Amino acid sequence: QVQLMESGGGSVQAGGSLRLSCTASLYTFRSGCMAWFRQPPGKEREGVAALYTGYTGGAGSSTYYADSAMGRFTISRDIAENTMYLQMNRLKPEDTAMYYCAADPAGGSWCRHIDRADYTYWGQGTQVTVSS
Repeated sequence: QVQLMESGGGSVQAGGSLRLSCTASLYTFRSGCMAWFRQPPGKEREGVAALYTGYTGGAGSSTYYADSAMGRFTISRDIAENTMYLQMNRLKPEDTAMYYCAADPAGGSWCRHIDRADYTYWGQGTQVTVSS
C-alpha cells in the first residue's frame, strides 16, 4: 500500500530554518498534486503549500502557498529521489505544528486551494517547534 513518510522536523529558535522531507513508497511524485499541511496544537489542519504537475510529467510545475507561508516557505520535489520537500525559512513561533505531507495522483486546478479533503494519501507527520 502507498506510504508517505515525513522527516526533518525538530526544534528551532525563531528566525531559523528547517527542511522537511517526504518520501513515498508505491507512489510517484512525478505527477499529480502534492502538498504540505500543518496542525497547530488545538487547531484544525491547514494547508501550507502545494505543487501540481500535469500528467505529462517533466520538470514543469505550479506551486501554491498559504498567505502565512508566502515568501518564507518553498515546496519542491526531486523526481529522481521521489521525495518532496518543504524548505522553511524565517520560522516563527506560530509555525509550531505537526506537519504532514499529502498527495493525490489526480491533480488539477483544485490543487491551488490546498484543501485537505482533496488528498488521498497522507503521512504520519513530523513535529516542528519554534521557540521565541
